[in-house]
Amino acid sequence: MKFTKLMTSAAMALGLATAALAEDPTKVGFVYVGPVGDGGWTYEHDQGRLAVEAEFGDKVETVYVENVAEGPDAERVITQMALQGADLIFTTSFGYMDPTINVAQKFPNVKFEHATGYKRADNVSTYSARFYEGRAVQGTIAGHMTESNIIGYIGSYPIPEVIRGINSAYIHAKKVNPDVEFKIVWAFTWFDPAKEADAAKVLIEQGADVILQHTDSTAPQAAAQAAGNVITFGQASDMAEYGPLPRVSSIIDDWAPYYISRTAAVMDGTWESVDTWHGIGAGMVGIGEISSAVPEDVKNAAIGVKAMLADGVYHAFTGPINKQDGSAWLAEGEVADDGTLAGMNFFVEGIEGDIPQ
Repeated sequence: MKFTKLMTSAAMALGLATAALAEDPTKVGFVYVGPVGDGGWTYEHDQGRLAVEAEFGDKVETVYVENVAEGPDAERVITQMALQGADLIFTTSFGYMDPTINVAQKFPNVKFEHATGYKRADNVSTYSARFYEGRAVQGTIAGHMTESNIIGYIGSYPIPEVIRGINSAYIHAKKVNPDVEFKIVWAFTWFDPAKEADAAKVLIEQGADVILQHTDSTAPQAAAQAAGNVITFGQASDMAEYGPLPRVSSIIDDWAPYYISRTAAVMDGTWESVDTWHGIGAGMVGIGEISSAVPEDVKNAAIGVKAMLADGVYHAFTGPINKQDGSAWLAEGEVADDGTLAGMNFFVEGIEGDIPQ
C-alpha cells in the first residue's frame, strides 16, 4: 500500500514538473547597437520586441541589451544570452555577423536571427529590408525640392546596404533633376548624435539644402531645423516631431510582423534557417507621411514611385545604369539581380568621391 502511494506521489510530482516545463515561456533575446531611445534604428527594433510581448503574453519572455559595440563585445553579450537560456536571439546590426556565427556554433539548440548580414548556418537565419526602395522615394522628393541642386548624404559605414541606399537615392533624384549633385560625409558610426550633427553641418556649409542620412539619431534633423531652409527625411523611424519641416517624409522599418512570425516558428517547432529580404510591398519598409511642405505634384510623383515598387512593376535599379567609372552595368530595361545588390561595392555614374576602404 505504501509502495502504491509512493508511486502515485512520484507520478503526480513528475506530472507537475512536466506541466511546469511545458509552461516555461519561450525566451527571446535582442542585441542592439544603439540605445532603445535613439528615435531611429534601435527604437524600431525594440518596438518589434514589444510587439512580440503583446502578441504572446506570458508565453514569451523577452530580454535585450542595448549599446553593444560591434566586435568582441557583441560575442560576449550574445554568449551570455545563450547561457541564460534564450531560445531565440535577434542580433540587429551588420557588425554582429561573425559574432553571431561564432556563438551559434557553440549553441546548436539555440536559434539565431541576424539582421542585414549574409552568413547563415543551420541555426542562423538572416533578414533585412529593401531600404533602397525607400531611398528611391526619398530621392524623388529630394530631386524635386532642392533649390541649390546639392543633396547631402550622411553615410554610416561603407557597406553594401549603405552604398545601395546612396545609389538608389541618387538615381531617382537625377531622374527628376539632371542637375542634382550628391555630397557624402561618412560618419563611421551608427549612432553618435554629436558626429551626426557635425556631418549635417558640414553638408549644409557645402550648400546642401536637402539632407539624407543612414545613421540612427535625430541629430541631423535638429541641425537642419536650426539652419533653416533645409529638408530632411526620417531614418528607420518616422521622426515626425520634426515635421512638417525640416522632415518631409521618412523610411520606417517595421520589424514587428517578422519578429512575431519567427518567434511563433520557434514555439511551434517549424523554425528553419532562411534568408528574408522584404521591401515596401511586404510592409517591412514603410514610407512616412509626406508632409504639407511638399508640393502636391511632387507628393503624387513620390506616391507613384512607391506604388510601382510595392506592386513589383518597377525595380529601383532598372537600366540603363553605368558604374561610376563609366563602364556599363545595366542595359536598357535590365534589372539588377539580388546577388549584385547584396554585395554592392561601387557607386553609379555621376556620384563623385571614392568609397572608403
